[in-house]
Amino acid sequence: MSADDIAQVADIERESFPSMWPQTAYRRELTNKIARYLVITELRDEPSAEQPSRLWGAIRRIVGTDAPGEHEYLLGFIGVWLMVGEAHIVTVAVRESYRRMGIGERLVIAATEVAQEYLQEVLTLEVRASNEAAQLLYEKYGFARVGLRKRYYTDNNEDAVLMTTPEINTPEYRELFERLRAQHRARYPDLWS
Repeated sequence: MSADDIAQVADIERESFPSMWPQTAYRRELTNKIARYLVITELRDEPSAEQPSRLWGAIRRIVGTDAPGEHEYLLGFIGVWLMVGEAHIVTVAVRESYRRMGIGERLVIAATEVAQEYLQEVLTLEVRASNEAAQLLYEKYGFARVGLRKRYYTDNNEDAVLMTTPEINTPEYRELFERLRAQHRARYPDLWS
């Protein structure tokens, strides 16, 4: 994610969450030494949302350059904090019109790759107790429910389910992860180009 992405990130947040982070929070996060924010985009001839496009499946970690005359349209993003031994997923969201297309899963895969690259031991996150679809995705990647944070979300006092993976650098987890990543790549090849 770059500072140029923040307006589109705010659009995605507005569609995804009852309350949003202020744009200044993302500006601070982009300078946070322990934070990594990844985006997935489409390349479009025009920046308009109505413009037909082709999928550009690269997960961009650093400011990329557009081809002449092309614009990046953000489809989703994920934020990860790299703490001592733990990668914590702090946010993940996908544009409403692009959900159920493998993008959220691709972002979880990218976050796991970052965690493994930085030799983190586990991944953790909080998820709304009512968000069963997200919980199922996380469980697919080995996250287990390990706790409940009562009234965690300030917009409606909903509880958050605390989830964590087993150690992600063991042969058993790597085998699971590689199998799931290969299945995702086979099902959604455009997200991997």
